[in-house]
Amino acid sequence: MAERAGVSRSAASRVINKAPHVSRATRDAVERAIKEMGYLPNRTARALATRQTGIVALAVSHDDPQLFADPFFAQVIVGVSAALEETDLHLLLCLASSGRGRFRLTNLLRTRGVDGLMLMPLHGDDPLTRLVAQAGVPVVYGGRPWHVQPQWYVDSDNVGGARLATEYLAGLGRTRIAAITGQMSTDVGEARYRGYREAMIIAGLTPHGTAEGDFTEAGGAAAMRSLLASHPDLDAVFAASDKMAAGALRVLTNSGRSVPADVAVVGFDDVGIAEHTAPPLTTIHQSIQALGKEMARMLIAVIGGEEPTSLILPTRLVRRESA
Repeated sequence: MAERAGVSRSAASRVINKAPHVSRATRDAVERAIKEMGYLPNRTARALATRQTGIVALAVSHDDPQLFADPFFAQVIVGVSAALEETDLHLLLCLASSGRGRFRLTNLLRTRGVDGLMLMPLHGDDPLTRLVAQAGVPVVYGGRPWHVQPQWYVDSDNVGGARLATEYLAGLGRTRIAAITGQMSTDVGEARYRGYREAMIIAGLTPHGTAEGDFTEAGGAAAMRSLLASHPDLDAVFAASDKMAAGALRVLTNSGRSVPADVAVVGFDDVGIAEHTAPPLTTIHQSIQALGKEMARMLIAVIGGEEPTSLILPTRLVRRESA
């Protein structure tokens, strides 16, 4: 390659490895030789030379392969992939909730089979928390793990978004505002509940019933039935995810409540389902693709020897017809 380009081997290597401080003439000559010869780097040889695999993993503590069809995680993957398109890194997806899944991920980390790891939010007792603490590779969290302060993470403003949703409902004149929370053993569940409580206190209102869901439509429906049984006079509901809000809307309609005339509903996430509920869902938008993209960018920076700062991404209210 160097001979074809008429440059030294070290100059050709610098161009191939995208090193700085290479003259335009040298870069053009090497890139022309690469094109003419159809050159592709030998990944195995490069890994031996650089001690890097060119692979990063996105791990989720979940057993169900259908998880990656979930709108939230699908958007995360789109964002991660978009950031990696700018590099030579390849993405490996890992389901690591079962014993077998954790064993495979443990071996991957111990053998340095990946250059870095992106990890989605965990429950407080998840063994992956201890596993990644001993990983020996850079780890970036998508969302903050429960009761752990990681060095690098990207999260949405869950407290501020939930506060905004509740303030909006109070601003509509609703005074009996209930909440459907996510699992309180997760940082996102606790943070969105905290935002709801803060807004209620600021508005001078007393929380009008809470029920814990699991971020699924079925969980939201079950929580809504519980709230109607315990607080039949409620006039608004903040649901900590759009899926739970969709389940709540179905139960309200089946119980004869008009939305938003009798009960106003606000969700969180602004995923596709929010536009297709009946009525369409007012919700808090978080940029899920941006979360994935910034996770990957942060990991790329850490692998490159940088010390990036963790990020909290903004949220905003999207008004539709449910409130």
